[in-house]
Amino acid sequence: MEILAPCAGRVIAMPDVQDPVFSEQLAGPGVGIEPVGGASHVLAPANGVLLSVKPHAFIVLVGGSVGILVHIGINTVELGGEGFELLAAQGQAVSAGDPVVGWNPDMISGDNVLTTVVVAVMDHAPDSIVTDKIEQDVAPGDVLFQLG
Repeated sequence: MEILAPCAGRVIAMPDVQDPVFSEQLAGPGVGIEPVGGASHVLAPANGVLLSVKPHAFIVLVGGSVGILVHIGINTVELGGEGFELLAAQGQAVSAGDPVVGWNPDMISGDNVLTTVVVAVMDHAPDSIVTDKIEQDVAPGDVLFQLG
């Protein structure tokens, strides 16, 4: 299963994400993306159904069994949705590349708030993805990783 980049930016390894829930892969294996600045959309990384949609995070249920978490920023839940625009709704079917959340990383700030976008495969063993994108730039829709 291929998971696509939900935004443009520089890919970092999950252990380098500055949040222990993600860096220790407690939410699942995956990668972080240090996003490029400017107004943009965060896209669905795969075909599926939006299991959960919040301003700072969403989950795409793929094939009825695999949850892909896209967490937009670190500690951004503390912003109460400010700086984010929901473009899709829970229960909605999405195709890879469909816009789900609008935001501008340049406008996101706060104590301990970072703009790193995390893409994680929920309920999977640590290090169970395959990627050659670490420390590379990706565009929205590029293959980010494969579920191994």
